Amino acid sequence: MPEHDWPELPYEAWKDTLATLHMKLQIVGKLRLALSPFEPEWANVALYLTSRGLTTGPMSSGGLIFGVDADLVDHQVVITTVSGETRNVALVARPVAAFYKEFTTALDGLGIQAKLRPVPDEVSDPIPFAEDAVHSAYDPEWANRFFQVLARADLVLQEHRSRFRGRTSPVHFFWGSFDLANTRYSGRTAEPPPGADLIARKSEDAEQICVGFWPGSATFPEAAFYSYTYPKPVGLEEQRIEPSMASWDPKLGEFALLYSEVRKAASPRDAILEFCESTYAAGARLRDWDPGLVAERSAQSSCLAAMGRHDGISQQRNTIASGWFDTAAFSIDRIKAAEATADPSGGSPTIGSAASSSFKS
Repeated sequence: MPEHDWPELPYEAWKDTLATLHMKLQIVGKLRLALSPFEPEWANVALYLTSRGLTTGPMSSGGLIFGVDADLVDHQVVITTVSGETRNVALVARPVAAFYKEFTTALDGLGIQAKLRPVPDEVSDPIPFAEDAVHSAYDPEWANRFFQVLARADLVLQEHRSRFRGRTSPVHFFWGSFDLANTRYSGRTAEPPPGADLIARKSEDAEQICVGFWPGSATFPEAAFYSYTYPKPVGLEEQRIEPSMASWDPKLGEFALLYSEVRKAASPRDAILEFCESTYAAGARLRDWDPGLVAERSAQSSCLAAMGRHDGISQQRNTIASGWFDTAAFSIDRIKAAEATADPSGGSPTIGSAASSSFKS
């Protein structure tokens, strides 16, 4: 992907579309919540990126297997069963109440039964979906631009995720908090904060370090990458992180890297990875996580190089074998000799170095 091809996403320019899209994706997400077995840290409720938007993945209702896709290219929510039946619900400028009615009618038409909680979660002023005539704005250009940013962020967060050898979440999208996230776990339990609600009790019962992207809100009107460690170790906010434009935000109680600053970087990908890896290193060091949970970046490069050499040998073998078959002169000894001329050197990758060794504290 071209490094410069990260579109602008100023919160103020699309905040009304964002608010409406948030409510409509909550409706889709609540179907996944209703029909999937609970997983620790609410892993069962998230949506996942596709090449066109977000998806629930397969679900089942009374033996009927289906999935729901929020298509942010053609701007429609598509319900598809494994037998090929579909229903489309348009994403257009109209009240959430109208979308909710059409969406639930489409589910009924396919025989999908689910008891949806009819009120949004994790917002300060929840309006029951069936009554929501407040949120109605929808600009398809801005909705698609948001998806373009998510798609790029998703790939970088997957790259960050790939180095972790312990338990880690997929890169997934939470429709309640409206953010794309990846969480790493130490393997130790944690105590939820005093007075925690149900969502917090079930999501903060394990020691974790999370990084993600969210598009901003009324209280923090900036798209940003964020990182937090839970439980927060003493002195975390004083740790030096990368890149230089990232910092601890006292209001959020998290590290933040503004998306507008990412776009200015010579390599947005590198800036995001530096942020992810340096904030992880800071939290993991202070919480005394096992350094062996993270593979060195050089180890991954060695693995890829070794795979490339293996592919080269295989390709050479296949090419030579094909030619010899054509001339009826196939010889096992000649194949072995051809392989012996390939250079398999390069050594074995080493894995398990400390995550914090590459970063200044």
